[in-house]
Amino acid sequence: MKKSLLLATVTALLLTGCGKDQDVLVVGTNAAFPPFEYMGGANGDEVKGLDIDIAKAIAADAGKTLKVENLKFDSLIVALNSGKIDFIASGMTITDERQKSVNFSTPYYEATQVVIVNQDSQVFTTPADLAGKKIAVQLGSTGDIMAKELKAEVVAFNTGFEAFMELKNHKVDLVLFDSQPAATYLAKNPTLKQLDIEFSPEFYGIAVAKDQPELLGQINATLSRLQSSGEYQQLLEKYQK
Repeated sequence: MKKSLLLATVTALLLTGCGKDQDVLVVGTNAAFPPFEYMGGANGDEVKGLDIDIAKAIAADAGKTLKVENLKFDSLIVALNSGKIDFIASGMTITDERQKSVNFSTPYYEATQVVIVNQDSQVFTTPADLAGKKIAVQLGSTGDIMAKELKAEVVAFNTGFEAFMELKNHKVDLVLFDSQPAATYLAKNPTLKQLDIEFSPEFYGIAVAKDQPELLGQINATLSRLQSSGEYQQLLEKYQK
């Protein structure tokens, strides 16, 4: 009897230690991609942003509490498929390559890549002009993928902030980054400018493990509700000031 009680206690502790709380949904993000996710709050230690508000709505609709895991962007899919997190909300572009590993929600945001350079930089007018240039990107991002396809010299960082600092220090020719987060960095860095180069649009989705179709359905239902109620537009206006 004592052995049975001990085994039950150990099992419960192990499950708790693994975070298997049925009343909690864990979202993985990389809080260095404003305005979608960033560190803020009174003490600067709270993950905030458009994606986080969407994740909170998803958890609330499911009757659960949201827990946020701030991880490196290029580790998010690994964390998802290992069960460390339940879904990814991190300005993640839906791509064919990523869809081999995860399922995506319906798209909730349209973006594009933009080229950011120093004010005194030479002018590039087409994607072909970027071949052979030294480009700073966020590791694992769409910009990272595109820069490699352009046959450029790619310098990858864990955060966009580091990529922009490398540019400001004139150690790279340009930064290739998503449009809205790039606008946030530009607003704070008048020594930088955006070039008018046209890239194909891309779409953000919320990623879920392939063996979680029910969760994917719940996420899509919440996205639909937010959009039809006007709440999503209110969130966009809140974070795209």
